[in-house]
Amino acid sequence: QVQLVESGGGLVQAGGSLRLSCAASGTIFMINNMGWYRQAPGKQRELVAIKSSDDRTNYEDSVKGRFSISRDNAKKMVYLEMNSLKPEDTAVYYCWIRTIYSREYWGQGIQVTVSS
Repeated sequence: QVQLVESGGGLVQAGGSLRLSCAASGTIFMINNMGWYRQAPGKQRELVAIKSSDDRTNYEDSVKGRFSISRDNAKKMVYLEMNSLKPEDTAVYYCWIRTIYSREYWGQGIQVTVSS
């Protein structure tokens, strides 16, 4: 059974930093994309950052230059370094994996709260 477990969230003041980690366990064949989504209260889930198997990255416009995604394929882990955090970054952050067969896996989500 595949599980994705996020860690590293919490409460931080505006301007601070957090590093999210996501560890995948179980058998996942042919991982392609790994990334992070977030969902703020009353809003739709949105893509934050994605890193493909060929190292291409894509970021949501509001986090460009502040967030950085990385992955460790051997360990099946993905990370999100978040700097210069803003109150509008407050959300539940979800780890996400998609295989080359378009099968998707999600973590349970972790809260990130940025106080002003």
